[in-house]
Amino acid sequence: MKFTIKHEIRGRIRIHNCQKTMSADQADELQYYLITKDFVTSVKIYDRTNDIVICYDASRNEILTALKEFYHGIITVPDNYQESQSRQLNQTYQEKLISKVLFHYGNKLLFPYPLRAGITVIKSVKYIYEGIHTLAQGKIEVPVLDGTAIGVSIIRRDINTASSIMFLLGIGEILEEWTHKKSVDDLAKSMSLNIDKVWKVEEDHEILVPSNEIDANDIVHIQMGNMIPFDGVVVDGEAMVNQASLTGESTPVRKIPDGYVYAGTVVEEGDLKVCVKEVNGSSKFDKIVTMIEESEKLKSSLESKAEHLADRLVPYTLAGTALTYLFTRNVTKALSVLMVDFSCALKLAMPISVLSAIKEANDHQIVVKGGKYLEAMAEAETIVFDKTGTLTKAEPTVLDIVSFNGMKCKELLRIAACLEEHFPHSMAKAVVQAAVDRNLVHEELHSEVEYIVAHGISSMIENKKVVIGSYHFVFEDEQCTIPEGKEELFEKLPEECSHLY
Repeated sequence: MKFTIKHEIRGRIRIHNCQKTMSADQADELQYYLITKDFVTSVKIYDRTNDIVICYDASRNEILTALKEFYHGIITVPDNYQESQSRQLNQTYQEKLISKVLFHYGNKLLFPYPLRAGITVIKSVKYIYEGIHTLAQGKIEVPVLDGTAIGVSIIRRDINTASSIMFLLGIGEILEEWTHKKSVDDLAKSMSLNIDKVWKVEEDHEILVPSNEIDANDIVHIQMGNMIPFDGVVVDGEAMVNQASLTGESTPVRKIPDGYVYAGTVVEEGDLKVCVKEVNGSSKFDKIVTMIEESEKLKSSLESKAEHLADRLVPYTLAGTALTYLFTRNVTKALSVLMVDFSCALKLAMPISVLSAIKEANDHQIVVKGGKYLEAMAEAETIVFDKTGTLTKAEPTVLDIVSFNGMKCKELLRIAACLEEHFPHSMAKAVVQAAVDRNLVHEELHSEVEYIVAHGISSMIENKKVVIGSYHFVFEDEQCTIPEGKEELFEKLPEECSHLY
């Protein structure tokens, strides 16, 4: 890619792409290419001006080399990459704003007064009707205020004032809609699963297909380390599934045939074949996202109060208008009171702040299902946690090593780390880290390691069988026994700890 550097400081560079134009798809491709680089922290592309702002945490040469090596077609952008939707949304509302401004001032400059007056009167009908309709319902709310200001201006033949009021109201409506849609879009995008392809099981083989081609009752294969893309029932396999994204519990849950799994959860150990039950936005995870998108239904009482407060200001504004006219007998001064309308700011600020808070929480891996729950949390005096592991990070550490066979504790830990380093389980990582912290070197002394999901590990070292795992696996399945004289030591093992035998 050919580019020129417009500005740079340490960790941030602004460049100009030398190609004449950049389509939304090309902007997506460049953004996806850059964001997949480990050293790039953020990218912002201005496709109208061909400018790109990149923040990075590597050397200047690395980012320049990456930019030089880029060309369109070098990388395939996933089908569900949603940056284009956000960019398209921004372009749509930018065009609406530009059109609104150009039409308003073009109307003033180019059209004769009679034609301009006719257009203004026709446009005012909408606002006056809404005001009368609200008044007819026995309500004195914001539409009454707007309709009164525009109607009085029309009656006074003050076409410019009426036109300006409608222009500002139109700009406000566009900005309100744009801000709300952008907030919801950003929130939904940050919560989306972004799984573009899955392994579909067909008879005796598997094929990699786009996730949007999966239907209910299809069988998909989810391997260790992958996120489950659909709600469904396990038909084959055994695995430990991390459900923290939905339930908040950090301890993985064992899933076997006939067990139910949810989209958005992760297979930490083993692998599963799942018969899909919910697709096309019907999964439990998708329903949470949809619930937040339809946040009007989950407004906090503060949001509702803000809307009612905005409406309650209207009678005072009308009273202020009447008093101003009574004391000054000046219609222009009285009308100026009608122009000061705080209701839009109140109505816009509350929902946007709530959406921003939900998105901020999601950035910290906290899922909030609506504004009213944020408010409930703020008012809570006592919080009761009902999930084991909610207050922990699912990062266990080795507290103590107890030997029952006369071997040194360090030797036991060395053997355990040698076996556990082959597996990604959180307990296994704790054992390996404990060996690292004690500077223990563990060579590959064992034969092939046999891994039994949700039970433990079995192998051979110097012609002796070695097993490591749960109580059930070691004492019941493998028939191990407690050495004579060690029973009391065994009974005194701390119950508050997870035991690895």
